[in-house]
Amino acid sequence: MRRLTHVVLSASLLAAPACCPPKKATTPVTTDPVVDGTPAPVDPTPTPTEPAKPGPGTDNYMPSVNPLLQPWTGDYGGVPAFDKVKVADFTAAYGVAMAENLREIDAIANNADAPSFANTIEALERAGQALYRVNIYFGIWSGSLSTPDVEAVETEMSPKIAELSDKIVQNTALWKRIEAVYSSPAQKTLTAEQQRLTWYYWNNFKQQGAMLNAEQKATLGTYNQRLASLYTTFSQHQLADEGVMLTVDNKDELAGLSPEQVAAAAALAEKKGAAGKWMFANTRSAMEPLLTYGSNRALRERAFKLFTMRGDNGDANDNNKIAAEILLVRAKRAKLLGSPTYAHLHLLDTMAKDPQNAMALLMQVWKPAVAAVKRDVAEMQKVIDKEQGKNKFKLAAWDYRYYAEKLRKAKFDLDLNEVKPYLQVENLREAMFWVANQIYGFSFVEVKGVPVFHPDVRVYQVKARDGHHVGLWYFDPYARQGKRSGAWMNAMREQQRMTGDVPTIVSNNSNFIKGADGAPVTISWGDAETMFHEFGHALHGLNSNVTYPSLSGTNTMRDHVEFPSQVNEGWLSTPEVQNRFLKNTKGEVIPAALVAKMKKAATFNTGFATVEAQASAIVDMKLHLAGETPIDPKAFEAATLKELGMPAEIVMRHRIPHFGHIFSGDGYAAGYYGYIWAEVLARDAFEAFTETGNPFNPDVAKRLYDNVMSVGNTIDSAEGYRKFRGRDANVNALLRDRGFPQTK
Repeated sequence: MRRLTHVVLSASLLAAPACCPPKKATTPVTTDPVVDGTPAPVDPTPTPTEPAKPGPGTDNYMPSVNPLLQPWTGDYGGVPAFDKVKVADFTAAYGVAMAENLREIDAIANNADAPSFANTIEALERAGQALYRVNIYFGIWSGSLSTPDVEAVETEMSPKIAELSDKIVQNTALWKRIEAVYSSPAQKTLTAEQQRLTWYYWNNFKQQGAMLNAEQKATLGTYNQRLASLYTTFSQHQLADEGVMLTVDNKDELAGLSPEQVAAAAALAEKKGAAGKWMFANTRSAMEPLLTYGSNRALRERAFKLFTMRGDNGDANDNNKIAAEILLVRAKRAKLLGSPTYAHLHLLDTMAKDPQNAMALLMQVWKPAVAAVKRDVAEMQKVIDKEQGKNKFKLAAWDYRYYAEKLRKAKFDLDLNEVKPYLQVENLREAMFWVANQIYGFSFVEVKGVPVFHPDVRVYQVKARDGHHVGLWYFDPYARQGKRSGAWMNAMREQQRMTGDVPTIVSNNSNFIKGADGAPVTISWGDAETMFHEFGHALHGLNSNVTYPSLSGTNTMRDHVEFPSQVNEGWLSTPEVQNRFLKNTKGEVIPAALVAKMKKAATFNTGFATVEAQASAIVDMKLHLAGETPIDPKAFEAATLKELGMPAEIVMRHRIPHFGHIFSGDGYAAGYYGYIWAEVLARDAFEAFTETGNPFNPDVAKRLYDNVMSVGNTIDSAEGYRKFRGRDANVNALLRDRGFPQTK
């Protein structure tokens, strides 16, 4: 994560984003999986609150006693004091921390000494420690323990922190000092990392409007504060609609679902005070299994419409007008900052560089994916016609997953429910640890006595091959009320050596449903890939070996940050992992015949997965290329998809009214393409291992560590990849992986 002094693009600075680390944000780094969503919240865990303490300016206020402001103490380089967090302390803590940060900034800007790397750039890097800590706590509470009290703090503080960000970036004296250091001949005497950090600050402040005149800065400030408020509202509306339950009164409607799925739905209903009924949360992880295995077509339609209409119901949680205003304000902001559109502004410091390059890749993958979908739809329609006879119907979007599974069974004799018993969460965790040991030399040992933010959370110490402490990994696997859906990674503390040898603290967060009475939790293959994906982000942070926190770990270019996580998915499918860790509750290893079926069917339905995701990426880019043209989200979505030739049987993965990736903050706005961009890198990189005949080849692993995993943002991401691979990435590796025709 980047502390407030590192802000260069306004964002919802308090609410944890729905995805990966925002390009320049101050909240905890979070990352979103390729398969977005895991089982739904089931158990309300309200955050305890206390009466508000006296605030700044009152006689009784003592900032020293506010635990949110205190340096972290204890073993492992200090740990967050989660056991001391109270929601009532947040507002006061923010007030003190923001005031302290402003004093630090003023001291740097008004330093009488000539600007230097030490008294300007490094001083900025050291500033904002108290605010950093408050942001860490609040990012976790808003993302994992949200309550109305938390949302109230978020609503109040988002525009205030955006205002503080503007005060820092728009400080003319500070900008002049940064520019002086950047332009000084003395910069050549700095280390390569110091030169990169100097460029980083100079570029960030420039993109944020540091060069504007006073009137323009004031206008920019109003844009930033308005966006911060809009992002918060959009996120809260989305969370509210995800809390709407699908209720089933008749068990017969649940035909096709496994006994475990039915039992989980009954347990959720009972916890919600509706014993004797069955409930499903309005999240991807709850709805997709129902849509895949539920044989009741009417129930599938109800579930599909409830899920895809989040934020689009014309009620108090409708997000259409909010999305439209966000787009307009972003466009005005981009124009003020000298870019023709927001897309051009946001892609300035990415690997793609400009929207045209991103769109070219999207379309290169889109066309063969659509062709694959059309072939699959024709085959599924034949299944429907044969199965339904005179009652046949045309395949609809709520039928797609159900009949895709039927087609998979018919073509490959493979039912993915056969695989699930071999995918136990605890075994997969051990598998991730084993892979991390083979590739990076890490070992993981669970530790007790470290404060956690919820009883479900477990903590592991990570050590290197030589036994030295690398960092801590927190694992928060289960769903609960107030926890946003999906899966993500947090960086609670970045690795750095600027203030001593500071080890990182990272976490992985999922939404699996607890087993009854402690029974083993089994998950789908997609969720298993997600576990490996998110752990890849954590490994990126754990491998970091840099001096400055702003350049550490996952703080890389937006369209590069998903690369380490996506390459980590590859090891799940290796025989070494499957033969050691894919076991059922009896300890039996997944049968070789079942693995062979999975391998044979590996590219089945990749057209659907690609079209669903890339439709969202293309719509995202086109929304942000529209400039100041007013957008009607419903009409724009429909027209764009029609122009693309979107198959009628598929709905884009994230429709505009609930596209939190791009409307809950700036992080993925005009950047959702980054998933496919990074996957090109990941598939090409994994082939660097498999080409040797050893997916754990130590020489390739060392190159990956040296040039990608350890360097953070100390070098250009494209340069680092070329050093690793010896060339630029080739898209054909991705096309091969998905079974699409390759380019020449």
